[in-house]
Amino acid sequence: MGKALIIGAGGVARVAIHKCCQNPDVFEEICIASRTKAKCDEIKAICEEKYGTGQGKTKIYTEHVDADHVDELVALINKYKPDIVMNIALPYQDLTIMDACLETKTHYMDTANYEPPETAHFEYSWQWAYKEKFEKAGICALLGSGFDPGVTGVFSAYAMKHYFDEIEYIDILDCNGGDHGYPFATNFNPEINIREVSANGSYWEDGHWVETKPMEIKREYNFDGVGMKDMYLLHHEELESLGINIKGIKRIRFFMTFGQSYLTHLKCLENVGMTSIEPIEFEGKQIIPLQFLKAVLPDPASLGPRTKGKTNIGCIFQGKKDGKDVKYYVYNMCDHEESYKEVGSQAVSYTTGVPAMIGAMMILKGLWNQPGVHNIEEFDPDPFMDELNKNGLPWVEDFNPVLVD
Repeated sequence: MGKALIIGAGGVARVAIHKCCQNPDVFEEICIASRTKAKCDEIKAICEEKYGTGQGKTKIYTEHVDADHVDELVALINKYKPDIVMNIALPYQDLTIMDACLETKTHYMDTANYEPPETAHFEYSWQWAYKEKFEKAGICALLGSGFDPGVTGVFSAYAMKHYFDEIEYIDILDCNGGDHGYPFATNFNPEINIREVSANGSYWEDGHWVETKPMEIKREYNFDGVGMKDMYLLHHEELESLGINIKGIKRIRFFMTFGQSYLTHLKCLENVGMTSIEPIEFEGKQIIPLQFLKAVLPDPASLGPRTKGKTNIGCIFQGKKDGKDVKYYVYNMCDHEESYKEVGSQAVSYTTGVPAMIGAMMILKGLWNQPGVHNIEEFDPDPFMDELNKNGLPWVEDFNPVLVD
């Protein structure tokens, strides 16, 4: 059906590539491109051994590219001529990849919104500014096709379409009940993870942002398949788009679970300056402490074979239907060990990589290809929800959930 250029060769990209190969009728060809071509070659070899080659199989190519440079990206897109570019690299590179897609008139998708490297701040304004350009070019940019953001937006659109006339309150709950055995490690890119959790929290209420101190608001919740966990309010990008695109919103919050060991280590690292993104001089060179910390922490891709337990991620909705109060909770549970058996990655990468593939699938099938720049909840959720069930992320519904106070 189509060709995809996949930029990135980390844990999430690895999952997305496996899932593309499991859907060869949609992904006839893929090209994996990264700064480190050896990583692309390794993933190609694994997938070709697992899924086979030849007629009816996904054909895989690999290339080197530095996604910080638009000219390199344009040259690669012109060489390979994909139907869509799947940006599964770092959020720092969203804009250069979007620029290259505009120049070559190629559909675009990503899993996280743009974040400038020099500032621990992320919002959609930079990418939303491309809306008119993508409309004029006749191509679609799908933003945030991971899990959160991503599936959480699809869950919201699905709830709105099937169960509500208006949704007043959304609580997004992200629980990782996995145990990798390390005293401190991050389940995805350490630099992005630590920037996210050490920033001020915020939530959307009555049309404006309410800012909180990092980890200031704590709640407990009993997660299906995991048990009782401490969770903390964070800022997260989908709050921004859902506040605009979901009818009736009064408040949206995002909570993520953290164990005490993680929080204690993070606080110690903050106290000694290791989470700073301000350059310092060391032995005559300028280094960024957080990037050095990333280099000494375990690679998230190495956590797969040692992580046990489950994730549980979903949304609790409160609103009105036919004038009556309605509560609805929809969530997914994903098993770390089962994810590793299937694709060689733990569940945090799995829950992001599968929706990345599905988002690209929606565009290649022509189901979600409206020109412009769009957040995921702007499209019909039903075909995406169907593909979640088919591709390893089945969802569970609860019509009488315990609410978060």
